[in-house]
Amino acid sequence: MSTQSAVASSGLHAAPALGRRPVARIDGWALKSNWRSVAIRSGQARTGAAVKADAYGLGAEMAAKALFGAGCRDFFVAWAEEGVRIREAMPGKNFRVFVLQGLDAQAAALCRLHRLIPVLSTPDDVALWREAALGSFPGVCAVQLETGMNRLGLDEEDARAAAKLAREGAIDLALVMSHLASGDDPASGQSVVQLERFRALSALFPHVGRSLANSAGVFLGPDYHFDLTRPGIALYGGETALDGDGTLRPVVTLQAHVLQIRWAAKGEAIGYGATAKLKARRRIATLGIGYADGYLRSASAPDGATGPQMFAAGRRVPVIGRVSMDLTTIDVTDVPEDALAPGDAVEVFGPNVSVDETARHAGTIAYEMLTSMGSRVQRQWV
Repeated sequence: MSTQSAVASSGLHAAPALGRRPVARIDGWALKSNWRSVAIRSGQARTGAAVKADAYGLGAEMAAKALFGAGCRDFFVAWAEEGVRIREAMPGKNFRVFVLQGLDAQAAALCRLHRLIPVLSTPDDVALWREAALGSFPGVCAVQLETGMNRLGLDEEDARAAAKLAREGAIDLALVMSHLASGDDPASGQSVVQLERFRALSALFPHVGRSLANSAGVFLGPDYHFDLTRPGIALYGGETALDGDGTLRPVVTLQAHVLQIRWAAKGEAIGYGATAKLKARRRIATLGIGYADGYLRSASAPDGATGPQMFAAGRRVPVIGRVSMDLTTIDVTDVPEDALAPGDAVEVFGPNVSVDETARHAGTIAYEMLTSMGSRVQRQWV
């Protein structure tokens, strides 16, 4: 079966052959649909989008354009350089870009030059931003409050000092925000504590927009929405368990290509360290993908039964043996011999095997699976 036939039979959009390197097919329509679904969940709040880490590995420029087309006007990045890329990808468009971390003199200059909004999380951030604005109108900024995560944010004393500066016109605040540490685990009770803390501290900044909810926070309900929500992983098709209505769609289909298929006899071993020893004669396909491409070594499966699965020629097949830098082996004994051949595409994760499922078997989360996709993985928007 050809690569094109394999793509068609697995329900993917047909696309030109791209050789045998791994391919991430990114469904822009699904990304837009997910943003709109989250926007509906956000009620009266504006809905932004986290496009940091190259839009979770998918390509920040393309993702931002798609999200802008869906209606998004607030984007969140980690570093100022990421924000510059978003600005340059959509010249002349009216939207806001918030920079979540890393404010130094160079970042402050980039923020002022490219109309980026730095999120000030420390007294040093506040002082640096004020210094950068001397002699001109204060640049627009945001403030992050510490509400219980103990990662980034102003404590109460520093928040009061920032509020005083805002009242005096020394800083021009566009947003007050904090971040939920356990939004995906409502039973922990931490989100309720953070919510109350955020309400108390954000009251120091009347008439300034407030933001608390990440993807998980959106699904915690209206109390967490405030004026602006900041979904991330939910937009890209991960953590779909948050969505009890099943409206979130898979966005990324990661494909690898078959390089070789061989029969291995009972008693033989598969891969590095001989971790998988066969109890019966099995048909093994070698794929051109490994941990250098972001398919994590922790996805290795010593027995082909307890590890992750992939989707080949219309059926699920198990990973077997140790994942290596460039190669991964799967057991295709149950696939008809004439249904799979070298050059054919196999779904690593996507609509048939979710990225969440794959991540669980690798002992991690969808965020890491997506952001770990290496430069050898070809991104193709469909």
